[in-house]
Amino acid sequence: MNQPSKKEVRSIDLPGVHDAADEASATGQTTYLVLSASRLISLLLAAIAGAIAFVLPGGQWLGWFVLVAFFVAGVSELALITVQPERSWYAGRAIAESTKTLAWRYAVGGQPFPLTLQEAQAESLLRSRISQVLDKGKDRLDLSSKPLVVTPSMKQLRASAFEARRDAYLELRTRDQRKWYSDKAKSNAAWATTGRYALLAGEFGAVVAAALALQADRLVDFAGIVAALVASGAAWLAIKQHSQLTSAYRVAAIELALQEEVLAAVAEEKWPQAVADAEEAISREHTMWLASRGSEQLPGVERRGEGDG
Repeated sequence: MNQPSKKEVRSIDLPGVHDAADEASATGQTTYLVLSASRLISLLLAAIAGAIAFVLPGGQWLGWFVLVAFFVAGVSELALITVQPERSWYAGRAIAESTKTLAWRYAVGGQPFPLTLQEAQAESLLRSRISQVLDKGKDRLDLSSKPLVVTPSMKQLRASAFEARRDAYLELRTRDQRKWYSDKAKSNAAWATTGRYALLAGEFGAVVAAALALQADRLVDFAGIVAALVASGAAWLAIKQHSQLTSAYRVAAIELALQEEVLAAVAEEKWPQAVADAEEAISREHTMWLASRGSEQLPGVERRGEGDG
């Protein structure tokens, strides 16, 4: 077999299952966050309007505003219950991440797809593993015409020399994923810090408003309004989970950095297990992410020591 030089391996096209799952996850996440934000904002506006409705001259229209705000909040809550966009979000990411790790393991000859397996056996095993992954959540996917399991670029990379597979995996998978984790950790850390200080400022504002209310007869409960703002902000931060994600992404980035050094120096005969170890470092973050949302890891991707062959 003619093996392409490592310069020819520029990228890898992931299976169509991954792309469909990634799209479903993004759509589900956006829908979930929009509906959650709509519910919180509507309740907050209702609280503010209710606090000042009977103070402003001709403020009766604010009563209708409160009614509409509660209606919007109720519709948003009903949509969250009936549509359950978080299911598409969680299941989509679970399928996308599981398919991605299986695709890379296959493409570079990592466990459980070492090059000692015949090509037909490796493809059959890959299809079997992805079928297990799809047992949960496949009803949420809109599959495209792209190859669902094995793409030409995956086959090309698998047929390449060891040095080409190693370099492609280091550059396109390990380093790219580590950079993604590092960037996300920094972004979430910044948002978490901003959110904490914003909540702290709001709490001090509530103290000041409550103190002022003790010194004068005020018909508007400004302290209550500020408290509603703080409560809404805290609820939104709980949904976004910036602090938890920061920790998880930092750990994953460090583990991948350590694995990168191992992968760069590993001998060819130890390569399959080294790839499996690197993919396990990635899957740990994913498993923690699912657990934090009350979901479970999909079948199809074995842990260390459970591989075939």
